[in-house]
Order: sequence, then C-alpha cells, then structure tokens
Amino acid sequence: MSFLFFIIIPMLLVGWAQMRVRSAFNKYSRVPSTAGISGAETARRILNEQGIYDVAVEETGGALSDHYDPRSKVVRLSSENFHGHSLAGLAVAAHEVGHAMQHAQGYLPLNFRHAILPVANLGSSLGMPLIMAGIFFSATGLLDIGILLFAGAVLFQLVTLPVEFNASSRAMAILAQGYIAGDEVRPAKKVLNAAAMTYVAATATAVMQLVHLLLLRGSDD
Repeated sequence: MSFLFFIIIPMLLVGWAQMRVRSAFNKYSRVPSTAGISGAETARRILNEQGIYDVAVEETGGALSDHYDPRSKVVRLSSENFHGHSLAGLAVAAHEVGHAMQHAQGYLPLNFRHAILPVANLGSSLGMPLIMAGIFFSATGLLDIGILLFAGAVLFQLVTLPVEFNASSRAMAILAQGYIAGDEVRPAKKVLNAAAMTYVAATATAVMQLVHLLLLRGSDD
C-alpha cells in the first residue's frame, strides 16, 4: 500500500501533468494570435513597457525549454515560441517576462528561491545517493544527511509554486491590455494553467517522497 501511495501515484500524477501541458501547448501552438507578433517581439515589447531594458531576449534549443535566467538577465524562448506567432507562444513569452518583472521588483519568493538554489542542487544530486547508501549500509548518519539534503530540494520546489503562479498572473494581466482579444483570454489561461500543473505535480511528488523517507527513518528507531 505504501509503495502504491508514495511511488506509483506520484508517477501517475507527474505523467498526467506532463500530458496535459503537451496537449494544451500542441493545440494552441497551432492557433495564430490576433496580435500577429512573435514570442520574441512580445517579450521585448513587454520588457520595454515595464522599463526593463537590461534583460535580453534570446532563442534556446529544445521543446518547452523556455525560462528566465536571473543570473544572466536573459529571457530564453524555445525556437518555436521565439519565432512563432501562436497564442501559446505569446502566453509563454509573457510568463517568462513575468519572472523578469519579479526580479526587477525584488519579488521575495524569487529572491529566496535563487538564494537556496545551491542547496537544492546539492540535495538533488547527493540526497538520494546518500539515502540509498545509508539504507544499504545501515548507516543512520548518512541517511539523516541524505534526507536533510533532499528536504532542501523539496523546499525549493515549494517556493517555486508561488513564483510560477505569480508570473502567470502578471502575464495574463499584461496580455489582456491589448495583446490578446477577449476570446483568447481563456485559451491563454489554459496554456499557463497546464504548465503550472507540472510544477504542482512535481512538488506533490517531492513532498510525498520526503514523507515516505521520514516514515522509513522513523520505523528504524
């Protein structure tokens, strides 16, 4: 039962979320926006309107690889969104600019997430290996360190949720000011909500894994 609840269900949840975002993006990436501008143009225009001139807009490889890099101050859009004129591309570009706006305005959750990134990376890379080593060698110390590091990665996932939802809210508010027509609001929201669900699913999975590990640790006492 515990295996089903803590392993299988999270895997199904993540799979469902990924399928949903691909479905929404594939559907609306074939729908041209009435604005008739590319994702790159959308991002640049919004940045300029917000008075953010020190953030670049660049093309990046891969599918659904769009992101904002706060260290380099770059909005990176996948090739399809960078050059395309679709409604999905418009929504994604505005979302990533939402992160740039957060950065420029000192949005606290974004700053906190950036501050704990090194710990999260350490937890993602070393947490599970130390946990497995602790279980295999019956080394409680290794297990505890591994769980602590993994908890840091889970904290990063939790902080990511308000950051992503806030960026989407900013994106929709801006897009509604002349970038999309009234009948495009709902489809744009569908794209952003589907993307948000991938973060929700990933966070729920990480939390359930952490709870499972804590329960296993408690049963060893």
